[in-house]
Amino acid sequence: MAEMIWPLAGLFLISLSAATLLPGGSEAALLALAWLSTYSALTLLVVASTGNILGSILNYLLGRIALRFQDRVWFPASASQLEKAQNWFSRWGYWAVLLAWMPLIGDPITVAAGVLRMGFGLFLLLVTISKTLRYMVVLGLFNLFA
Repeated sequence: MAEMIWPLAGLFLISLSAATLLPGGSEAALLALAWLSTYSALTLLVVASTGNILGSILNYLLGRIALRFQDRVWFPASASQLEKAQNWFSRWGYWAVLLAWMPLIGDPITVAAGVLRMGFGLFLLLVTISKTLRYMVVLGLFNLFA
């Protein structure tokens, strides 16, 4: 029984880290488990989505506390970059969080949502939709062509 949990734990951790600012490709791990294991697509979807959503929540929380340190030399964003992020959110609205699934821009969007004090309930809803739909598409295409 324990040997069945380790691959899912690995998928969870890879999905979580892929949603943070760390590099990672959770889709490859998801597809590998879909191909090599007997786990149901629903199990894989829930595990990957949960890890990825929790990684985005971590980004959001980091964004919430980040402004406390904006006057420090080591702070990674300048005042102009913060203003740019705020303008971008003002232009596109909080619906931009639906793009959290996208490579390169998705993770900074979730951090910016925290920095700009987006309501957590709406953030969680939009991130859950975004991340889960992405994995549903990946698994759907896999099942279509496998």
